[in-house]
Amino acid sequence: MTAGAPRCAALALGLLGTACLALGVVLLGALPIIVREEVIKNVRIQPDSSFFQLWKEIPVPFYFSVYIFEVLNPNEVLNGMKPAVRQRGPYVYREFRDKKNITFHKNYTVSFLEYRRFYFQPDMSNGTEEDYVVVPNILALGGAVMMEHYPPSVRVAISTAFSFFKQKGFMNRTVGEILWGYEDPLLKFLNTIKPGLVPFNDKFGLFVDFNNSHMGMFTVNTGVDDISKVQMVDNWNGLKKVSYWRSDQCNQINGTAGELWPPFITPSTPIEFYSADACRSMRLQYKDSGEFQGIPVYRYVTPKTLFANGTDYPPNEGFCPCRESGIQNVSSCRLNAPVFLSQPHFYNADPALLETVDGLHPSEQKHGLILELHPLTGSPLNVSVRLQLSLFIKRVPLIIQTQKINPVVLPMLWFEERGVIEGHIVDQFYTDLVLIPSVLGYLQYCAVALGSVLLIITIFLWLKSKGKCFLFSNSNREAFAEKTSTSAVRKKVKL
Repeated sequence: MTAGAPRCAALALGLLGTACLALGVVLLGALPIIVREEVIKNVRIQPDSSFFQLWKEIPVPFYFSVYIFEVLNPNEVLNGMKPAVRQRGPYVYREFRDKKNITFHKNYTVSFLEYRRFYFQPDMSNGTEEDYVVVPNILALGGAVMMEHYPPSVRVAISTAFSFFKQKGFMNRTVGEILWGYEDPLLKFLNTIKPGLVPFNDKFGLFVDFNNSHMGMFTVNTGVDDISKVQMVDNWNGLKKVSYWRSDQCNQINGTAGELWPPFITPSTPIEFYSADACRSMRLQYKDSGEFQGIPVYRYVTPKTLFANGTDYPPNEGFCPCRESGIQNVSSCRLNAPVFLSQPHFYNADPALLETVDGLHPSEQKHGLILELHPLTGSPLNVSVRLQLSLFIKRVPLIIQTQKINPVVLPMLWFEERGVIEGHIVDQFYTDLVLIPSVLGYLQYCAVALGSVLLIITIFLWLKSKGKCFLFSNSNREAFAEKTSTSAVRKKVKL
């Protein structure tokens, strides 16, 4: 009993230690594979997957916030003075998105139209849609620049038409009218005498076609055949590239549709998306890593080269004709209207632009783009896309509405589209992709450590048992044999 007990204990501990060590080693090798396979299974776009409904109707609340630049000195601007603006807003809208006309194709792609609907949120806004704001009259001032190189007789006729329909250089309209449209007598007249002469109905507004509309037919990869291509745009409206710009590189449709990205992202992974609103693809720049509500993320920002002109960044030459760096001429995809796209308040733009307009105060915190991606799944957890629309205005000879305006890129408004995962969604995300893998990760190391300790104890007990147990000692075996032999001799003597 004295010798057998240590051996039994050592054997039991050895078996337990071996089992724990084997479990830890198996988890070390299998856990990354299991997690990877689960991610792949759940991020593919398949109609029978649990992810499909989330992809179809994104449950993340989106908010569309608009800030309008009110022109404080319109009469002075018409007389050649520097514009002074004041930011009004935000005017906040709850944005709902849902995909329709979903069609799966044999080449592992899926097509869809994504519709957007906007609902004003008075409690989140600084003002109402009935607020009056003085802004440039795009039809008059933008139309004048578009007609600059037309024959004098045409310009005189345009100016006469503007005067007859009381079109002035600046107008005082409500926020609702500026954004979602107002009936314009000039447009109504043109549509009456020749339907289709202008690409507008009787209403004109900066976002008149946004509500209850889609951004074109996107066809993206499902990832069924290659997970590295999931969400990547195959074509947009049947096009592999657009024709708005002057180079093939600028016309390329790259990246995703801007909602999700492929999984297993590293800091060197290109993060791109195609924006139908901007008529171009945009590449973001990795900034750093961090956490969002306990979930690991990579942070991305817009590089200074995004809207740089062709002189400062030659690959952007295809987006020209250009002006100062930091603003992009989008007239070629906006009916030739002299509209420019930039970051709000000319953030990251040529400082010379700030000298032409009073009242602008660029700030990275307020005006920079924010994208926080979960690298394992490619899911954005916190997004704020911020862009500004500006109108290039100037004096155009023979169009009296432009009077003595000095050339200036005048900010009209900037907007922010923001989406943040919150509530039960972020809790589920944290549990499934952070907590459970972390627990399993700790478990595998604990199993390896416990197994190693138990095996060390087993070896120690075995060695200790071997040293004390006479049955396993050479000297004890010899003594036992001698004692047995002596006893046998004594028995024979007695006989």
